Amino acid sequence: MMIIGTRSVVVERDIPHKPEKLWRALTQPHLIAEWLMKNDFVPTVGHRFRLRGDWGGVLECEVLAIEPNRKLSYTWNHAHADPAFALDSVVTFTLTPTPAGTLLRMEQKGFRPGQKQAFGGARLGWEKFFSNLEQVLARAP
Repeated sequence: MMIIGTRSVVVERDIPHKPEKLWRALTQPHLIAEWLMKNDFVPTVGHRFRLRGDWGGVLECEVLAIEPNRKLSYTWNHAHADPAFALDSVVTFTLTPTPAGTLLRMEQKGFRPGQKQAFGGARLGWEKFFSNLEQVLARAP
């Protein structure tokens, strides 16, 4: 359930790779671990999985939508005693083919008004994740 007044973090990048290559990096666990976090992801709607951060935190996730090479959406929930950091959110990746590769759009929605630190951390975090993703794509065959 989304709460009224929530904010979203949106990051868009032009990626010089085809959607199929980007899709693999978004859905194969060993590649996800390289750019995002350790995980037990399976690209199946309804699959529950965990993302384990270097900072020791664990995100509880569930796959909500999959359209191969086009769209991936999952919950991104972090239980925390401090409501400023307890997060119930949804991350959606949208891939749009371009003449030069793919426009990748990520939206994480669900930041409540009192979650300024979590919102700011997500904005910085996704920029870092996307830089990592571009490095993984550059190395991948």
